[in-house]
This record gives sequence, structure tokens and C-alpha cells, in this order.
Amino acid sequence: MSSKTIFLADMESFYASVETARNPSLRGKPVAVCGDPALRHGIILAASREAKALGVKTGQPAWEAQRMCPWIIFVHPHMQLYIDYSLRITTIFEQFTDRVLPYSIDEQFLDLSGSFLPGGSPRATAQLLIENIWSETGIRCRIGVGENPLQAKMACDCFAKKRPDLFFELNSANYANLTWPLPIGSLFGVGYRMVRNFQRIGVRTIGHLAALPRDILRRRWGISGEVLWLNAQGIDYSSVGPDQIQEQKGVGHTATLPRDYRNQQEIELVLLEITEEVCQRTRRRQKIGTTVHLHCRGADFDHPGGFSRQKKLPEATANAMTIYPTILNLFRQHWDRKPLRAVGVSLNGLTDYRQLRLPFSACAAKEESLIRTADQLRERFGKTSLFRASSLRPGAQLLQRAGKIGGHDA
Repeated sequence: MSSKTIFLADMESFYASVETARNPSLRGKPVAVCGDPALRHGIILAASREAKALGVKTGQPAWEAQRMCPWIIFVHPHMQLYIDYSLRITTIFEQFTDRVLPYSIDEQFLDLSGSFLPGGSPRATAQLLIENIWSETGIRCRIGVGENPLQAKMACDCFAKKRPDLFFELNSANYANLTWPLPIGSLFGVGYRMVRNFQRIGVRTIGHLAALPRDILRRRWGISGEVLWLNAQGIDYSSVGPDQIQEQKGVGHTATLPRDYRNQQEIELVLLEITEEVCQRTRRRQKIGTTVHLHCRGADFDHPGGFSRQKKLPEATANAMTIYPTILNLFRQHWDRKPLRAVGVSLNGLTDYRQLRLPFSACAAKEESLIRTADQLRERFGKTSLFRASSLRPGAQLLQRAGKIGGHDA
């Protein structure tokens, strides 16, 4: 089998870079993109390289970043602008290959296998891409190259981001020598919880994981453990292309709360609003779901708490008032009464098949007609044109979050 040539292009400090590109006077200065520092949204979403050099990190509270760097420049996020820039960058990539797979708003995979490399080699072609992105958008692009998407991702995250030429290449010949000495947390797919799990069994580097028998990982962590073992070997069977953009299997929404929520009624009110949002988006796709998932994150940054639970529904639905009682039961059963900083709801197992309920209920038909009418009104006049009176009560977030993208102003 001929080896592939996969690129992963990652935009440096994307949100901060976009703000600098639209306002060149910020170039060379410590810039951080964050929401309102007076609210919970005062969390650093992106920091320029100058800010990072002074210790500012993504996810840090704004007040902490300002203490580390008193002259830091805070910029309010403009989410629609970032989306527009991301689409522009995709267009540039499509001039090189038709096999482009957006991985996130600031990362995209490109498959140049078997095609003519404009630069004559992966390194020269990557340099052309980097120069084109810079000249057309004013944003620095880092590129990792591999024989599969996993190698390209590891090349970018672990090496290219640290090199002045913004490029690095991994392949089956050098993958083990270069990645196995790295700490296990550097392996793609290993989060902080998995790091702790691995450390308990003596796995501290990627090489330690690669040396374990494959069946041990599968017995202990199922298919997820086996995938991580394959990642440690540099093996990835996935491909890059439009056909890999799979249909979404669930619809979810998470809200970071403007303050620590301790009051049960306020938390349950936000959960109702989020459930409504998730169900509306599901119906917009003409789907219904079979399983609900509830995620609550604790307010303590140093010792993250909270829980994540799911439950299968008696029948597939996208009716918020049918789903909400299940959400409430999960919440009341698993909440430890400690303050929360974020809550999320998702509806999974999507299908467009609805099992016919017998005997047929005229009342249910009227209810569905009412829901469709409400959806049409919101689509035409906005989500705040019709909402529950409970969203006027203390703790509600619907009116504050209306018109935002990802919880931030468009």
C-alpha cells in the first residue's frame, strides 16, 4: 500500500490572530480574547504569542492573566468573524486539494496523497500554504505532516508548534523514536482523567503505553483503550475527505454560568432552557432522539467536580417537556449540592423514525402541531419572540444568551 501524505494545518492562537489581523496596531503586543471579566465569561479564549510568553494561558480567568501581565490588552470575542476567517482559510486549502476535512474552527486536515505537490515536497508545499495563509489573512499557520491523520496531528501539536519554521513531519520510520519519550498526556486522545488512570498502572510515557499488550488495554477500557494503543503505535485507519464528514449522532448544548450556581431552582431553570434549545435544534434537523445525556461541572477549578450521566428514553422524541423530567431525575439523583459553573444537555441516538403510538392520541397530535407553530415563530422572529415565562425569573439565561454564538457575541 502506498503511503499517504496528510497535512494538519493549525492556526496559531486563532481568535487572537484574527483580532490582530483586523487591527494591526495590536501586532507584537500581549493580546487576549475573552468575554466580560465581570462575569464568568471573563475566561481567556485565546492569547497571542506575546501574551503566552508572559505565562497567559487559554482557560485562565481574566483577572489572573491581568495580574501576570498588567499591560495585557483584552479584546471582546467576535464569533461570526472567526467563522468567516475559518471559511476563507478552507477556500485557500481547496486550491491545493479537494480532500479537505475541517477538524475544528482553527484546524483542518488536507490529503495530498497521489497528487502533485506544488512545492515538490511536503516541506516546500507546507511552506507555500503557510505563506498563502499569511499573505491572505495575516494569520500564522503551523503544519504537521504524517502518513495518516493521527501522525499529522501529533506532528503539529508536539513538534511543529515549537519550531520556528512552523513545520514537522512524522512517519512510520521516526514515529516511535520521536514520540515514545513524550509524556503520556501528549498522546492524542488522552485527557487528564486518562492520564491519572495510566499513571496508576505505571504508564507515564507514550512508549510505556506502546509496550503494553494490546489485549490488556481492550479488556480494561474497551475499544477506547485499543484506539489509544493504536495511537501510541502511530496507527490510524481513518482517511480525509468530504465523505468523512459524518452525520452528527447527537445534538447538545452546554452553558457556562455567569456565576457559581448553588440554588437548585435556578439550576433546574437553566436546564429547562437548555433542554428547549437542544430539542428545537433537533427538530430543525427533522430528527428525534433516543437517549438524553446530562453534564454538570463543578465550580472548583483546582478540583474539578460534577458528573456526567445518560439515560435511554422510553421512546424517541424531540419534545422538551417529555425529556425534561428525565433530565430532572438525573440531576436530582447525582448532584452533590456543590456549586456548579457549567451545565449541558444532549440528545443522542438521533433518528427520523417515529414509532406509532397506539391508541392514536388526538391530544398528542395537537401538541405536536403547537410545537411546530412555536418553532416557525422562533425561526421567523427570533428565539426570544416566544419563550416560557419562567425565563424571566432570577437565574434564567435565555435572554442573556439570545443572539450569541458559542455563548459569546457574534
